[in-house]
Amino acid sequence: MTKIVKIAPSILSADFGQLKQELAAIEKSGADLVHVDVMDGHFVPNLTIGPPVVKAIRRYSSLPFDVHLMMSHPFDFIDAFVNAGADALTIHIETENVSETLKKIKSYKKHAGLSLRPKTPIETLDPYLPMLDLVLVMTVEPGFGGQKFMDNQVEKITWLHNKRSEKNLSFKIAVDGGVSSENAPKLCALGADILIAGTSVFKDGPHHYAHHIKSLRG
Repeated sequence: MTKIVKIAPSILSADFGQLKQELAAIEKSGADLVHVDVMDGHFVPNLTIGPPVVKAIRRYSSLPFDVHLMMSHPFDFIDAFVNAGADALTIHIETENVSETLKKIKSYKKHAGLSLRPKTPIETLDPYLPMLDLVLVMTVEPGFGGQKFMDNQVEKITWLHNKRSEKNLSFKIAVDGGVSSENAPKLCALGADILIAGTSVFKDGPHHYAHHIKSLRG
């Protein structure tokens, strides 16, 4: 059976003045998840949205909200994002209290994910893998949309795919950063389950979302 990859448009690249319409458009166009990038201006040099915005837009989509917390102190915000409507929460291994934060996410029966910067060795994730529902491989430096895909990060997907089989684990492998229809087939072949895409989905406006999502799915 052919594996079906899931597509998660990142609303960081959406029109923030029309998020209600954008959410409806990507859902109608075949998206599987809504990816929400949260940046605190400290862990990464940018600010995006917080729990009040997530809560406000939650009512406009029936899709799961996959929230990526690029924050130095994610533990302090888990309650707020869960209450706002997050279905999955991904934190970074470079932050503090990783185990405690993952346990807190799991205590809410939400999917717990872990991500890492491109320069962070993939082996650092090994002790946490049994706790995870998701591993997010960053193929750009986190903090800004529209960056060029870093091909030297794809070996991390292979490592995760092998570890998943070796340890009989069930976490999903997601890839975020410069994902396009050109590199999507390779990412899927290596073992990616979820492709997160901002610019490549939203670049041409709502009438093209379905085409771009289908192109990513292959």
